[in-house]
Amino acid sequence: MSDNMRWRYGDTNPVVAAVDSATVIEIGDNVYQNTDDAKPASDYTYADGLNATQDAIADEYLGVAMQRSRAADTDDIRVATSGVFEFTCASSTFELGDVVGLDDNSDGDELEDQKVITVTDAARAIGTVAKRVATAATTVLVAIKSNVMGGGVTGNTSSGA
Repeated sequence: MSDNMRWRYGDTNPVVAAVDSATVIEIGDNVYQNTDDAKPASDYTYADGLNATQDAIADEYLGVAMQRSRAADTDDIRVATSGVFEFTCASSTFELGDVVGLDDNSDGDELEDQKVITVTDAARAIGTVAKRVATAATTVLVAIKSNVMGGGVTGNTSSGA
């Protein structure tokens, strides 16, 4: 997916993250902390299905890339660890406070970098819905919560899934 500034409002509480020279990150990608480097969600090892992969990556969730990193780049990038971002999703409705996690591709073998889905367990979430979507839509506003920098999503449960 190409660069897409998904930030809409709120404090982003950015951090500066290192990126390996071989890693490509686009603006708007959800990223996780891999040892000492940021990597896009699509680089995460997909194993044992979507639920297990969501649960595993949520523990390492860093935030949303606010800068790009091309192949061979060695500069650090800014990553938002909070704030409200507009992500794509499968056509759906959402209630305030619903918890969302990263979605996978149509082949079910890799996470999408900039796509979310409602989850039923906060342990699999990267954020909560920040604006009700009463009529099915393909975008949703999400208040992200970095697990690495802020403890992640806790105490929330999805109202719809």
